[in-house]
Amino acid sequence: MIFLRNPIIRWTAMAVIAASAALAATPSVAVPRYDGLWSVSIVTKKGDCVASYRYPMRIANGLLGNGGNLVLTVSGKVAPSGAVIVKVSSGATSAVGSGRLAANAGSGSWRGASCSGSWTAERRSS
Repeated sequence: MIFLRNPIIRWTAMAVIAASAALAATPSVAVPRYDGLWSVSIVTKKGDCVASYRYPMRIANGLLGNGGNLVLTVSGKVAPSGAVIVKVSSGATSAVGSGRLAANAGSGSWRGASCSGSWTAERRSS
């Protein structure tokens, strides 16, 4: 995939996925406990993606969204428990992530077609 060859886009997608991975699929949404801007750090542990990347993610009404300037589709949500599930995509390339958020931090894992790794998140604002 051409998308995966571009390290900036590849890591942005992975970061979004990692951040999105912080959102757990549950019927209820955590409103507004986790709302705000979060800085997500994505680390590749397997595959040929960029080694590490940091990207902003926004949570509004418990729903995860793109907090940066890159054209990425981000979907996911945070459960009241802090469980997160997320999907990040750009064109035909996508990644999914899951994990858990606490008051001001979180962590989890992510995977895409050719790479996988872990993510951590820090709240930047409410």
